[in-house]
Amino acid sequence: MRKPLIPVAVAGLFVATAPAHAADPIAGRWLTEGGQAVVNIRPCGPSLCGAIERVLKPTPGAPTTDVKNPDPALRNRPFVGINILTRFKDEGTDWRGQIYDPKSGKTYRSILKASGNSLSVKGCVAVFCRSQSWTRAR
Repeated sequence: MRKPLIPVAVAGLFVATAPAHAADPIAGRWLTEGGQAVVNIRPCGPSLCGAIERVLKPTPGAPTTDVKNPDPALRNRPFVGINILTRFKDEGTDWRGQIYDPKSGKTYRSILKASGNSLSVKGCVAVFCRSQSWTRAR
């Protein structure tokens, strides 16, 4: 009776040690929707973050600093260099973290998913999400 249990136990061992599925890599430079800016996604400690590297199409007459930031001490910092993506971790099929919108000064729960040269970027409040499509910058 012991012999039939051995193959089952060995098969269970292989299943338990199989590697977990990893989300497609998102590190690199991305052009935001509408070509407004370039965001550089890179490692930040145990997670990934993304900072505005360059503003390509500034809105005429709009501020160029983080004037809507809830922290008054940060309202004079320029958009370039702001980490808008923080604490992103690989969740198997996508990356999850937070996204900061400097135009509103609000931070949202976010989901990123890469597919080839496209990055789906979602910002969510409760069950309501808004999406953008970013493209890999050359």
